[in-house]
Amino acid sequence: MMNILVPIGTSTNATETLQYAVDFAEAFGAKIYVMEVFNVTGKTGTLTNVTQKIADSGKERLKEIIEKVNTKEVSIKIASFNGELKDGLREIDKEIGLDLIILAPRSNDIQEAYYLGQTSGAIIKRTNIPTLIVPKGTVYKPFKNILVAFKSGILKRKRILDPLIEIKNKHKSKVNLLMVKTPGYTDDDLKINTALMDISSQLKFTENPTTYHGVLEHFQGQHPDLLCVFRRKRGFFKKLWEKSTISKSEFYAPVPVLVLSVKKD
Repeated sequence: MMNILVPIGTSTNATETLQYAVDFAEAFGAKIYVMEVFNVTGKTGTLTNVTQKIADSGKERLKEIIEKVNTKEVSIKIASFNGELKDGLREIDKEIGLDLIILAPRSNDIQEAYYLGQTSGAIIKRTNIPTLIVPKGTVYKPFKNILVAFKSGILKRKRILDPLIEIKNKHKSKVNLLMVKTPGYTDDDLKINTALMDISSQLKFTENPTTYHGVLEHFQGQHPDLLCVFRRKRGFFKKLWEKSTISKSEFYAPVPVLVLSVKKD
């Protein structure tokens, strides 16, 4: 896990998220890239100057945020992109190769309607880069108990599990699997990849309308300090896939959530 991206939006808690990312990166010997995406369009004659001014202003703001963080000698570089978020993510990933994105949900307040906002929701929806969602105010500490929830045990590629395996090895974590049988499951779904079985200590089966309902049922009994799910078109965020914002009535987790890349179309 060498390169970690931390998208910095307009949140007042950006410093907290970056501090968590720095502490995480220090433990794994990784570098951090803070990124700000803006979108400037206009006439050719004035576009260059305006774009440069906005880019410079954004970099200054990012520098101010970085100055408030204990960087612990972790390398932090600034990346800015003019255009759509998905294009900026693709560009920086192509240039340096991203191993993980660390971001915060919109709010920890259960009264707040949304768990993920427009930007963070779009990142979960539009990229296959592994993403760690860290609740605001969370202080970095080793994950001792990891719950991996899924509705299909099929993995396209073993390397999908690399971030989870790296965390498990670094933290000496106990990994528990929760196989959620949802309506319409097939016998193939019940075939759990050997790589996933090899890193686990326990496997439980449950029947629920969705994977998320299965997590809700078993969360308190498992007491995980990290929830791991898979990003796919018909996976954990199934009901949320047509929109960027993610409602707390549909999803909420009080612990960090590791979202691994697509495992099955």
